[in-house]
Amino acid sequence: MKVVVSYRAILERSGLPKRLTGELDKLFQQFLSHAHSKTRVTANAISIKTQERRLLSLIAGFKELRRDGFAIETPWNISSKHIRHLVNVWVIKNKQSPGTVENKLTYWRTLAAWMGKHQLVGTVDDYITRPDGYRRYYVAQRDKSWEAADVNVDEVIARLSHSDRWVAIQVELQSAFGLRAQESMLLRPLQCLRVSGHLHVTDGTKGGRPRVVPIDAEWQYDLLIRAAQMANPRTGSMIPESYSLKKWYRHFYKVLGNEGVSQKGLGVTVHGLRHAYLQRMYEQVTGVPAPIKRPDHKPDPQLHQLAMEKIVAAAGHGLATKASAYISSFAAIRRIDAPVVSCEQALVALAAANGNKSHAAKSLGISRQALYRVLSKVSDPSARVSGGPAVRDGDEGNDHSDESDESVTV
Repeated sequence: MKVVVSYRAILERSGLPKRLTGELDKLFQQFLSHAHSKTRVTANAISIKTQERRLLSLIAGFKELRRDGFAIETPWNISSKHIRHLVNVWVIKNKQSPGTVENKLTYWRTLAAWMGKHQLVGTVDDYITRPDGYRRYYVAQRDKSWEAADVNVDEVIARLSHSDRWVAIQVELQSAFGLRAQESMLLRPLQCLRVSGHLHVTDGTKGGRPRVVPIDAEWQYDLLIRAAQMANPRTGSMIPESYSLKKWYRHFYKVLGNEGVSQKGLGVTVHGLRHAYLQRMYEQVTGVPAPIKRPDHKPDPQLHQLAMEKIVAAAGHGLATKASAYISSFAAIRRIDAPVVSCEQALVALAAANGNKSHAAKSLGISRQALYRVLSKVSDPSARVSGGPAVRDGDEGNDHSDESDESVTV
């Protein structure tokens, strides 16, 4: 039986016009618990938390529109100008993060789909010119592991043990098995342990997708035994008896904040433990550090593919490409590390190479394709180089730039 958030009470308190709340009520009643993602594996209803976020975000958007002079009386009146206004408010006025704005657009795209207006909501680029660096990346651009921030996991856990041993052991579980925070809270160590040598993670998973995580070492069994000894005797979970999940969430992150586990503190979050776990898994399978670690060579392509599959399974995602959110990709790291070349530098290098783009690109430390992108900003490259010859396209036939020769599929 699907569970739906109590949306009517929230609508009644919203202060929106009666007609608007009435029509939203009908839409929420029919669709609120339905998944919108095309990549979702399970057909189950979305979680209460996602329903609530979707509901509150849409109501807040309607309130913003009405506050700014749009007399919206029904969701069916929503058009591109309203979405454009909201995006400008979120990005320019409120300076919200790319991830936050992308999520809000997803909620509005979902609402539009409920009404049969599948092409109504576009992307951020359809409404504004993005500020510099304002982009949500689905491939890791930086290493979020604690190791990369030079934070010792064992030392932090030792400090946490003195302030709250339940928080400490949940952090240990996240580090040892790549669990999300809520998964470590709701984990029932005894019930989840399998004789096959796996941990069956079922509660608190994203999208309600259960998964099995391999247990590779004796110390992991020891950790699960310690966790079982501390588990709530009534529920079997790792949340102490006197707390609800919601209250424990607040307590958990308060304790972490007091120990500096935050971006403003030590520069890390507990989710970084999950990144580190999956990065270690990649190296164990391939023998080569994850791409985000910038190894000096690539692994065997078949081992790389096997590692990607194992990471996705252990992380509980439905698509193989999701692994790149934790370990990045060799192509992405190469782009990140490529030097920034100005038009002037490109033109000077081109002149020095007598118009040979391949040689010019090599001297600049970039690929030929990257040089093309720089030169595309110049209307007549040869005219801008003092005494420089015309570019000879025929000189590029033997270029073997690794930009187009990615031997590992990522």
